[in-house]
Amino acid sequence: MHIHDLSVGISPSLPVWPGNPGVEIARAQDMDKGDHANVSRLSLGVHTGTHVDAPVHFINGAAGVDTLSLDTLVGPALLIDLPSVSVVTAPDLEAAHIPAGTQRLLIKTHNSTYWANADTAFHTEFAGVAVDAANWLVAHHIALVGVDYLSVAPWKQGTPTHRALLEAGVVIVEGLNLSAIEPGVHAFTCLPLKIVGSDGAPARAIITEP
Repeated sequence: MHIHDLSVGISPSLPVWPGNPGVEIARAQDMDKGDHANVSRLSLGVHTGTHVDAPVHFINGAAGVDTLSLDTLVGPALLIDLPSVSVVTAPDLEAAHIPAGTQRLLIKTHNSTYWANADTAFHTEFAGVAVDAANWLVAHHIALVGVDYLSVAPWKQGTPTHRALLEAGVVIVEGLNLSAIEPGVHAFTCLPLKIVGSDGAPARAIITEP
């Protein structure tokens, strides 16, 4: 079996959404200072790097990430490649000829080149999913959508897209590195940390091939 890791590495140099907590990793116990073991303290926002959004992220009082179904987070996923779009629209999805019955959709765009190049800057010109495309996903019964930057929604247009998806129960996976993955159906696994009641959680996401 070959495993493709779609997760981005968590480190202090990882770009984060403006206003979100940065990544801090520090030794709470250090063998170089006489401690019997090395023990590190990690501080970061729950929407750091590769992560999953929960309904409560944009719907106050809704469910947390610990309630998301593993049946949705694990299974066949169709990857489509839209390298030239500045924003993913409903016509873009229609033109991709996504088969009926597709449950999990991964959308690869130019965003993945940022991860491939180990770019540490935050980019506002990332390709996000417009609200008409979010409504298209809901209408076509997509249960999970994965995107290759830190937000499923375009810059400064976060609420409409997130609410359209989360209110319909669509699981959102953000921050995937899809640069090495070709279009097609893949065996997808995404396991967010089980943080009770949280609006999101960092995740390890992989694709496996025989």
